This record gives sequence, structure tokens and C-alpha cells, in this order.
Amino acid sequence: MWRLSFLIAAICFVAPLCRAVETDAPIVSQNDERRDYKSVYVVVALCDNEHQGIVKVRDELGNGRDPSRNLYWGAMYGVKTFFAKSDNWKVLSAEKPPDKPEVLDTVAFESTNGPKVFVLADAFNGAHMKEAVETFFNAVAASKVDLVCFVGHNGLMDIRQPPIPEGRHEAANKSAMVLACVSRQYFETPVTQTGRQLVLSTTGLMAPEAYVLDAAIRSWAAGDEPSEIRRKASVAYAKYQNINPDAAESLFFAPAAGGTQKRNNSVKRPGISK
Repeated sequence: MWRLSFLIAAICFVAPLCRAVETDAPIVSQNDERRDYKSVYVVVALCDNEHQGIVKVRDELGNGRDPSRNLYWGAMYGVKTFFAKSDNWKVLSAEKPPDKPEVLDTVAFESTNGPKVFVLADAFNGAHMKEAVETFFNAVAASKVDLVCFVGHNGLMDIRQPPIPEGRHEAANKSAMVLACVSRQYFETPVTQTGRQLVLSTTGLMAPEAYVLDAAIRSWAAGDEPSEIRRKASVAYAKYQNINPDAAESLFFAPAAGGTQKRNNSVKRPGISK
């Protein structure tokens, strides 16, 4: 594949977030409704023992300034490592945005089977939760990215919800996911107000690790209904957490499932919210 410029500006956020990232992914045109692939942007708030209200993890896993060993990025079940080692994805070259020092690492992936999907993920310094959450909501409200995801500690437990950009309609008929503790309670209303559908969120304390993101993205890309995305995410969570599938499913919410899900605060992995 020719080396092209994958423009975050082209799947466009608001102006302060626009940037070009050199990668092997194709250009995503704002006006190209005929493209044969889907775009995903993932905001990863690095696990941070010092600056986040989480159950403390080992120092190297909870160092929010070191993405290479962080629980949500470079560790075994972190986004960068898990996707890079998966047969479902191949790594593409990517560069960090030069004007956003809070982004410590950037990685891009292309799906290797099933529907064609390009994923761009940014690792945010764990001390910069405000910037991570703002970036997520700006992308949700004002981008043409098909799916916008947030992974990490639920920052809205610690900070006030940022203003949501108004007067933009790019979000209509597009999707979002939030893999963080009790995310439905905090994120459902502001996300759905933008016109996006929050196809997967959580109802209790959980470990937002990459096997759930992988299963959910691939299910979404295949055109599954939210209820099926939830089921596949739950299966992955039960497998890696070694818990009962019903208990895993109770941790996730999808709008098609309907009703209020029971919350299950039992998890086995570290890095969850207090």
C-alpha cells in the first residue's frame, strides 16, 4: 500500500485537534461516502496510580508517563501490545501529534480479516485526564470518524464534564464506546446528545483491557446490533477474567438490550476505579 497521510483532520475533529499523522492507512475523505472501509479513533487514558482514583497497581503498570509498560497500552492486555500481537490486526506506521504533548504515543492498525477497518489510537499521559476526556467528546461531537472509543479510568468520576461542541452534525448515525468503570451512568447522556449511539458502555467496576475493545470493534465492524456487540464483549471479558459469562454480561450495557442492567462490582484484574 502506498504510504499516505492519514488525516485526523480529514475524519475531522474541531480545528485545534486537526493534524496529519504519517501512516500506511489511506486518506479518509470528509466527503467520500463511498469508501469501502470504516474508521475508528481510540482515546486511551494511561493508568496512573498518582493522578487517578483507582485501585493501585504495580508501579510500572500505573506509571502514567510511561506508555511502554502501562496497563492500558504497553502491558500484555494494553491496546498497543494486544492489537499488535493479534492475528486480527496489522500494525501501521504512525507518529504522535507534534502539538499535543499530552499524547505520549500513537499507533495505527488495519484489520486483516473481515470488514476493512482502520484504527488510530492515542495514549494520553495519565496526569492529563482532562485533555483525554475533552479529546474524546470533541471527536464524538464533531468528527466523521465512524466509531470513537474511550479506554481507561472513568475520568468523569474525577473531573467535570467538558462542554460538548455545538452546531455540528457529523456525529449523526455514528457510534461510540466507553470502556471504563460505570461508564453508562456518566457518558450515556452527553454522548447521545451529540447524535451518536453509545453502542457499548459499562454498569459497574471493570478492567478496561484491550481484549474487550478488540471483540467489540470487530463485532461493530461486522454490522452486529448493539446487543450482539455486548454479548461478544462479554464473552471476551469472561474468558480473560476467568469469570462466569453471566457475571461478565451484567457489566456491559447496550441500548438494544433495554432496561437497567444489574451492576457487578467484582473484578479480578487490577487497575479498576475505587
